[in-house]
Amino acid sequence: MTMRYTLRLSYNGSDFCGWQRQTAARTVQGEIERALSTFLGTGTAVTGAGRTDTGVNAINYLAHFDLPDDCPPDNAKDFLYKINAILPKGITVHEIMPADTGFHARFSALSREYHYFIHRKKDPFMESFSWYCRYPLDMEKMNEAAKHILGEHDFSCFEKKGGNNLTSVCTVSEAVWETWTPPHVSVLGYPHKDGDFIMFRIRADRFLRNMVRAIVGTLVDVGRGRHAPDWTAELIQSGDRSEAGESVPGNALFLSRIEYPGKNAGI
Repeated sequence: MTMRYTLRLSYNGSDFCGWQRQTAARTVQGEIERALSTFLGTGTAVTGAGRTDTGVNAINYLAHFDLPDDCPPDNAKDFLYKINAILPKGITVHEIMPADTGFHARFSALSREYHYFIHRKKDPFMESFSWYCRYPLDMEKMNEAAKHILGEHDFSCFEKKGGNNLTSVCTVSEAVWETWTPPHVSVLGYPHKDGDFIMFRIRADRFLRNMVRAIVGTLVDVGRGRHAPDWTAELIQSGDRSEAGESVPGNALFLSRIEYPGKNAGI
């Protein structure tokens, strides 16, 4: 018999080739499995809520793993201390919790939410986790274009080829551009003007490989005046990835929320 546990964690993706384990590359999943196996003294496989690309970050990400009944982890406080001591500085585990045997970090999720950050003037304090977009952007048109993304669609036009998913259909429940104020501006008084910092928030039941970064690149093209907002709807209908915008850099993307039913809701 085995017991199932969940890990709630966050990671800075800059030092990793994405979430998924790879033989010849450093990944988040690989580092967590190494740390667990070292600490527990037995090979331990971990299943995550979903894949993230190279450089992409995650906040409150959820993963699960199974252990034999006779190999329980230590008390939660001791476990967290020791696991975080083994893990590299780019990954931190917030908590470990016992889970129902039927719980699955990926397939039990109801929705996932991402944030993408853009700064519109040169800023030395934003380069690590935000994309410097030098072009003037019309946020009103970008939000108008984003409305065409809402609902259930085949999102092949935003999908990087080579994935093993059975369908490209996703249901997007939220897609919106907003302004925001980073801490070095609000707390330390860094010079700025309204609209210097914007972010895109999108929520869906599932996401395809590279989907969010391709959507952001496409909406930025609309904001630059390269296309009218209605073009987004035409693009989705076409299913042609070559017609969509370029994928934006991964360092500014955060998987920020995963929703589960019941007691795990809103992680």
